[in-house]
Amino acid sequence: MAEKDKLFSSKIKYNGIFSFGDFYKFCFEWLRDETGLGDSLIEEKYAEKLSGDSKNIDVEWSGSRKMTDYFKMEVKVVFRIIGLTNIEVTDGNRKIKTNKGSVEVSIKGTLVKDYEGRFEKSAIQKFLRGVYEKTVIPSRVSQYEEKVMKDCDEFLAQAKAYLDLEGKK
Repeated sequence: MAEKDKLFSSKIKYNGIFSFGDFYKFCFEWLRDETGLGDSLIEEKYAEKLSGDSKNIDVEWSGSRKMTDYFKMEVKVVFRIIGLTNIEVTDGNRKIKTNKGSVEVSIKGTLVKDYEGRFEKSAIQKFLRGVYEKTVIPSRVSQYEEKVMKDCDEFLAQAKAYLDLEGKK
C-alpha cells in the first residue's frame, strides 16, 4: 500500500461579480498546464441546484501526476458556488452579461510515496523503505513535499487574483 501524506489543505472565499464560465475555464487550464496534471485532471462531480432565479453549483476535480518512479502528486479541488445569478453590468457604452454570487474554492494536495507498491512485498521491505526515506533521500522527500505545497498554494493565489481582477472590471 502506497504511503500518502496530505500536505496542503486550504480554501479561499469570494463574494461578488465574476463570470463563472470564464473562472471555471481559467482554473481548469491553469491546473492542467501549470502543475503538469495534464490529461489526468478530471471532473468527478458537477451538480446544479436551482432555486428561483439563482443556482448553487458543486464541482469536484481530481488529478495526479507522476513526479518520479517513486513519488506521485495527487490533487483534489472542490468548488462551491452559492446564489449564482445572471446580471448585466455596464462597461463604458456596452453591456456585459456576467454572474454574481459567492464562491468557495478548496484544494488538497497529497504526496504519494511508493505509489506502485514496490516496497510492500514483505515486512523487511517496508522497514527498508522507512530507512531509505529517512537516511538516503530525506532532502528529495522534502523537495517533492515543497513542490506539492507550492503548486497548491499558487493555484489558490491565482484563483483569488483572478476573482479580484474580475470583480473590479
